[in-house]
Amino acid sequence: MGAFNAYMALSGAFDADVAQDELLSHHTTYRIGGPADLLVTVHSYPALLKTIELLDREGVDWVILGRGSNILASDSGYRGCVIKLGREFSRISFGEEGLVSAGAGALLSKLVNETLSRSLSGIECCVGIPGTVGGAISMDAGTRHDWIGPRVDNVVTLRPGEGLHRYEGSDVDWGYRYTSLPTNEIILEATLRLEPDDKKRIADRMNHLVSRRRLRQPVGKPSCGSVFKNPPDQSVGQLIESCGLKSYAVGGAMVSDKHANFIVNTGGATAADVVSVIRHVHDCVLERHGVDLACEVKLLGFDA
Repeated sequence: MGAFNAYMALSGAFDADVAQDELLSHHTTYRIGGPADLLVTVHSYPALLKTIELLDREGVDWVILGRGSNILASDSGYRGCVIKLGREFSRISFGEEGLVSAGAGALLSKLVNETLSRSLSGIECCVGIPGTVGGAISMDAGTRHDWIGPRVDNVVTLRPGEGLHRYEGSDVDWGYRYTSLPTNEIILEATLRLEPDDKKRIADRMNHLVSRRRLRQPVGKPSCGSVFKNPPDQSVGQLIESCGLKSYAVGGAMVSDKHANFIVNTGGATAADVVSVIRHVHDCVLERHGVDLACEVKLLGFDA
């Protein structure tokens, strides 16, 4: 009854959109996932606070979801509430000396485009990466050799039950798909410090990255991007390919024949199909090369 009571209390009560039994396949780039008990899009900070307080009071589990670009949602869905950050969290503003503030709900692609339009350099590495600013900060998005983290001036988070926290970018450890920001806090906003540069040079760097990604990565089939982290000084794609696993498939989930570190949804793939492929790839690489691959994909709605 907790989720139903929460739905009744949240519906129309404040600045949020509330839905029951919303398919997570509509909210993940994999296009996979059963229904969440509740999906709430909050459009303001007070709405976020009230939503979390009410869910906690009703004993309803909750999770923050961006664009779902590195999420695999269970076929049975999520027994809890998925919270998405709406209007107030999607704003982007430009200050002096190359400072750019962006809400966690802002699309990363929009931020990249707006920095280009203002001839600001520093986050070209994020061009072509789907997702939100919050997701990009939490996983230190970028290329294998260049990440958004070093450009972060400060990050504002919400620690449920305690309030807002501000972290200086220099006090955060940034690394390849890693940040020391607490995982129990919600990223609300990030301010980046970028540098003026010639717009054409910025555009050329972006176009080079986009062309390389289109050449090397599967386009047109749903995926969650890279599945495994690259081990130090090794290419995970080459490790997987050397095991003869390109085009290996279970149901509708297949190791891409273009880049072996992508598992694509060829049509009708289930979360169980994807998990089976991930496990098989991991075990084959471990057996052949002795490398214990670390998965980048976050699971939602699966039993612990």
